[in-house]
Amino acid sequence: MKVEKIHHVAYRCKDAKETVEWYGKMLNMDFILAIAEDHVPSTHEPDPYMHLFLDAGDGNVLAFFELPTKPEMGRDPNTPIWVQHIAFKVKDRDALIEFKEHLEANDVEVLGVTDHSIFHSIYFFDPNGHRIELACPDPEEEALLARMDEVKWDMLEEWSRTKRAPQHAAWLHAKELDKDV
Repeated sequence: MKVEKIHHVAYRCKDAKETVEWYGKMLNMDFILAIAEDHVPSTHEPDPYMHLFLDAGDGNVLAFFELPTKPEMGRDPNTPIWVQHIAFKVKDRDALIEFKEHLEANDVEVLGVTDHSIFHSIYFFDPNGHRIELACPDPEEEALLARMDEVKWDMLEEWSRTKRAPQHAAWLHAKELDKDV
Protein backbone atom coordinates (compact mmCIF):
# COMPACT_ATOMS: atom_id res chain seq x y z
CA MET A 1 0.00 0.00 0.00
CA LYS A 2 1.44 3.36 -1.05
CA VAL A 3 0.13 6.82 -1.89
CA GLU A 4 0.23 7.43 -5.65
CA LYS A 5 0.58 11.22 -5.79
CA ILE A 6 -0.92 14.42 -4.40
CA HIS A 7 -4.48 14.77 -5.69
CA HIS A 8 -4.58 18.49 -4.84
CA VAL A 9 -3.43 20.92 -2.19
CA ALA A 10 -5.96 23.43 -0.91
CA TYR A 11 -5.47 26.87 0.58
CA ARG A 12 -7.84 29.62 1.57
CA CYS A 13 -8.30 32.67 -0.63
CA LYS A 14 -9.82 36.09 -0.02
CA ASP A 15 -11.60 36.33 -3.38
CA ALA A 16 -12.14 33.32 -5.68
CA LYS A 17 -12.44 35.30 -8.92
CA GLU A 18 -9.39 37.46 -8.17
CA THR A 19 -7.39 34.33 -7.31
CA VAL A 20 -8.33 32.53 -10.55
CA GLU A 21 -7.50 35.62 -12.62
CA TRP A 22 -4.18 36.27 -10.83
CA TYR A 23 -2.90 32.70 -11.19
CA GLY A 24 -3.98 32.69 -14.83
CA LYS A 25 -2.25 35.98 -15.61
CA MET A 26 0.86 35.62 -13.46
CA LEU A 27 1.60 31.87 -13.67
CA ASN A 28 -0.41 30.84 -16.75
CA MET A 29 -2.47 28.31 -14.76
CA ASP A 30 -5.75 27.17 -16.28
CA PHE A 31 -8.96 27.25 -14.25
CA ILE A 32 -10.20 23.66 -14.34
CA LEU A 33 -13.07 23.29 -11.87
CA ALA A 34 -15.31 25.11 -9.41
CA ILE A 35 -17.48 23.58 -6.70
CA ALA A 36 -19.81 25.74 -4.61
CA GLU A 37 -22.13 24.45 -1.92
CA ASP A 38 -24.06 25.66 1.10
CA HIS A 39 -23.09 22.66 3.25
CA VAL A 40 -19.67 21.15 3.87
CA PRO A 41 -19.81 17.54 2.57
CA SER A 42 -17.40 16.10 5.17
CA THR A 43 -18.80 17.79 8.30
CA HIS A 44 -22.35 18.59 7.08
CA GLU A 45 -22.17 22.01 8.69
CA PRO A 46 -24.11 24.76 6.93
CA ASP A 47 -21.48 27.05 5.50
CA PRO A 48 -21.37 28.37 1.93
CA TYR A 49 -18.05 28.11 0.13
CA MET A 50 -16.46 28.31 -3.30
CA HIS A 51 -13.83 25.66 -3.99
CA LEU A 52 -11.78 26.24 -7.12
CA PHE A 53 -9.12 24.17 -8.83
CA LEU A 54 -6.20 25.32 -11.00
CA ASP A 55 -3.92 23.29 -13.26
CA ALA A 56 -0.41 23.55 -11.81
CA GLY A 57 1.07 21.38 -14.59
CA ASP A 58 1.91 17.71 -14.99
CA GLY A 59 -1.27 16.52 -13.28
CA ASN A 60 -0.78 18.73 -10.22
CA VAL A 61 -3.78 20.66 -8.93
CA LEU A 62 -3.76 23.77 -6.76
CA ALA A 63 -7.07 24.45 -5.04
CA PHE A 64 -8.52 27.34 -3.03
CA PHE A 65 -11.54 27.90 -0.80
CA GLU A 66 -13.30 31.21 -0.45
CA LEU A 67 -15.19 31.22 2.88
CA PRO A 68 -17.33 34.38 3.03
CA THR A 69 -18.92 33.67 6.43
CA LYS A 70 -15.65 33.05 8.27
CA PRO A 71 -13.41 35.67 9.94
CA GLU A 72 -10.67 37.13 7.76
CA MET A 73 -7.89 34.65 7.15
CA GLY A 74 -4.61 35.08 8.97
CA ARG A 75 -1.35 33.23 9.29
CA ASP A 76 0.44 31.46 12.12
CA PRO A 77 2.25 34.29 13.97
CA ASN A 78 4.76 31.81 15.44
CA THR A 79 5.98 30.57 12.03
CA PRO A 80 8.34 32.82 10.04
CA ILE A 81 6.81 34.03 6.79
CA TRP A 82 9.50 32.29 4.71
CA VAL A 83 8.60 28.81 6.00
CA GLN A 84 5.11 28.22 4.61
CA HIS A 85 5.07 28.51 0.85
CA ILE A 86 3.95 26.86 -2.36
CA ALA A 87 6.83 25.93 -4.70
CA PHE A 88 6.41 25.27 -8.41
CA LYS A 89 9.05 23.89 -10.75
CA VAL A 90 9.87 25.70 -13.98
CA LYS A 91 11.89 24.24 -16.85
CA ASP A 92 15.19 26.10 -16.52
CA ARG A 93 16.90 29.33 -15.50
CA ASP A 94 15.74 31.11 -18.68
CA ALA A 95 12.12 30.34 -17.76
CA LEU A 96 12.77 31.48 -14.17
CA ILE A 97 14.15 34.82 -15.38
CA GLU A 98 11.25 35.20 -17.81
CA PHE A 99 8.77 34.68 -14.95
CA LYS A 100 10.68 37.16 -12.77
CA GLU A 101 10.52 39.82 -15.47
CA HIS A 102 6.83 39.09 -16.16
CA LEU A 103 5.92 39.34 -12.47
CA GLU A 104 7.90 42.54 -11.94
CA ALA A 105 6.33 44.07 -15.07
CA ASN A 106 2.96 43.39 -13.39
CA ASP A 107 4.01 45.12 -10.16
CA VAL A 108 4.67 41.93 -8.19
CA GLU A 109 7.63 42.33 -5.84
CA VAL A 110 10.06 39.45 -6.44
CA LEU A 111 12.91 38.26 -4.20
CA GLY A 112 15.78 36.46 -5.91
CA VAL A 113 17.12 34.70 -7.91
CA THR A 114 18.34 32.70 -4.91
CA ASP A 115 20.95 30.00 -5.52
CA HIS A 116 20.20 26.95 -3.37
CA SER A 117 22.94 24.99 -5.18
CA ILE A 118 20.62 22.12 -6.14
CA PHE A 119 18.09 24.56 -7.58
CA HIS A 120 17.56 28.29 -8.08
CA SER A 121 14.41 30.14 -7.15
CA ILE A 122 12.45 33.36 -6.89
CA TYR A 123 9.87 34.25 -4.23
CA PHE A 124 6.79 36.48 -4.23
CA PHE A 125 3.29 36.66 -2.73
CA ASP A 126 -0.09 35.99 -4.30
CA PRO A 127 -3.01 38.35 -3.58
CA ASN A 128 -4.05 36.16 -0.63
CA GLY A 129 -0.71 36.58 1.13
CA HIS A 130 0.56 33.08 0.29
CA ARG A 131 4.28 32.96 -0.41
CA ILE A 132 5.05 31.44 -3.80
CA GLU A 133 8.37 30.03 -4.99
CA LEU A 134 9.31 29.25 -8.57
CA ALA A 135 12.30 26.93 -8.79
CA CYS A 136 14.42 25.62 -11.63
CA PRO A 137 16.97 22.81 -11.42
CA ASP A 138 20.68 23.55 -11.29
CA PRO A 139 22.56 22.06 -14.28
CA GLU A 140 24.40 19.81 -11.78
CA GLU A 141 21.20 18.82 -9.97
CA GLU A 142 21.41 15.04 -10.53
CA ALA A 143 24.97 14.70 -9.23
CA LEU A 144 24.26 17.00 -6.27
CA LEU A 145 21.11 15.10 -5.35
CA ALA A 146 22.96 11.79 -5.51
CA ARG A 147 25.55 13.09 -3.03
CA MET A 148 22.81 14.48 -0.78
CA ASP A 149 21.00 11.14 -0.88
CA GLU A 150 24.07 9.43 0.60
CA VAL A 151 23.95 11.55 3.77
CA LYS A 152 20.25 12.23 4.32
CA TRP A 153 19.71 9.62 7.06
CA ASP A 154 22.87 10.57 8.94
CA MET A 155 21.84 14.22 8.77
CA LEU A 156 18.36 13.46 10.05
CA GLU A 157 19.69 11.38 12.93
CA GLU A 158 22.17 14.07 13.98
CA TRP A 159 19.52 16.77 13.73
CA SER A 160 17.14 14.66 15.79
CA ARG A 161 19.73 14.36 18.57
CA THR A 162 21.19 17.87 18.55
CA LYS A 163 18.72 20.25 16.80
CA ARG A 164 21.79 21.83 15.20
CA ALA A 165 22.54 21.93 11.48
CA PRO A 166 24.61 18.86 10.56
CA GLN A 167 27.65 19.49 8.37
CA HIS A 168 27.37 16.35 6.21
CA ALA A 169 26.55 18.47 3.15
CA ALA A 170 28.54 21.63 3.88
CA TRP A 171 30.16 21.12 0.45
CA LEU A 172 26.83 22.15 -1.06
CA HIS A 173 27.29 25.76 0.00
CA ALA A 174 31.02 25.70 -0.73
CA LYS A 175 29.88 25.56 -4.36
CA GLU A 176 28.37 29.04 -3.90
CA LEU A 177 31.65 30.31 -2.46
CA ASP A 178 33.59 28.94 -5.43
CA LYS A 179 31.32 30.93 -7.78
CA ASP A 180 32.09 34.18 -5.97
CA VAL A 181 35.86 33.79 -6.30
